[in-house]
Amino acid sequence: MARDKPPLRWWPAPAKLNLFLHITGRREDGYHLLQTVFQLLDYGDRLAFSLRDDGAVHRVTDLAGVPADQDLVVRAARLLQEASGLKGGVDIHVEKRLPMGGGLGGGSSNAATTLVALDHLWGTRLGVEALAELGTQLGADVPVFVRGHSAWAEGTGEQLQPLELPHHWYLVLIPPVTVSTAVIFSDSHLRRDCPPITIRDFLAAPESPQWGNVCEAPVRARYPEVAAALDALDALASARLTGTGACVFAAFDTESAANAAWQQLAENWQGFVARGVNESPLNTVLST
Repeated sequence: MARDKPPLRWWPAPAKLNLFLHITGRREDGYHLLQTVFQLLDYGDRLAFSLRDDGAVHRVTDLAGVPADQDLVVRAARLLQEASGLKGGVDIHVEKRLPMGGGLGGGSSNAATTLVALDHLWGTRLGVEALAELGTQLGADVPVFVRGHSAWAEGTGEQLQPLELPHHWYLVLIPPVTVSTAVIFSDSHLRRDCPPITIRDFLAAPESPQWGNVCEAPVRARYPEVAAALDALDALASARLTGTGACVFAAFDTESAANAAWQQLAENWQGFVARGVNESPLNTVLST
């Protein structure tokens, strides 16, 4: 039975971009070793949580193609219950704006917001370090959203170092296709031998074309819709793929420049303009 409570409080689940993505090798267990930079955005999904007394975890929002029991938000809530020994439950409301299979980290961000919000609302108080460790059981990108800061990442993506990045505005295009990460990471043409670089290398020239995304070539070959989006955006600014896609993006110095580019493409594409932020909007909610 749900508790009486005030109106829903919405918690942000921001998107991320991979400003570059290199693969430097593979571990013996087959996992790829990466180097990347996660840029958080001031745009994403929203979640709300209604606490229950009966220990049940429900996602009350219907999301096409995502069974509730397989949803990362449900798995995150149950993982936190297990780790903390908590007996309480929750109804989870999800307002989706980020596409699935877009490379924007929507599912991972939703899971991270669930862990962080419920740690606060349930009073489990495990803290950021423990929550980030739990997050690794849900996905390699979850810890960066739990920690709530744009970051340099290595290993399988779990080794994070916060970065202070320029506050660019980004135009993100959303091609009408879902990209399978598993398919791209198993592609025989995917480059897996990039020479490691340092944070100093990247920060000395963050816009350098040598910091590319190794997934772009196999994604272009397999998904013509993504190739078309890259070409359309690249005619206006330097376009890049985020993660394994499908979304593509370009950076602009001002909001007006990003919006001007978007006006030229909006008739034929879905997308949005967002600001890059170093600190997650989720941190702001926690502090209020």
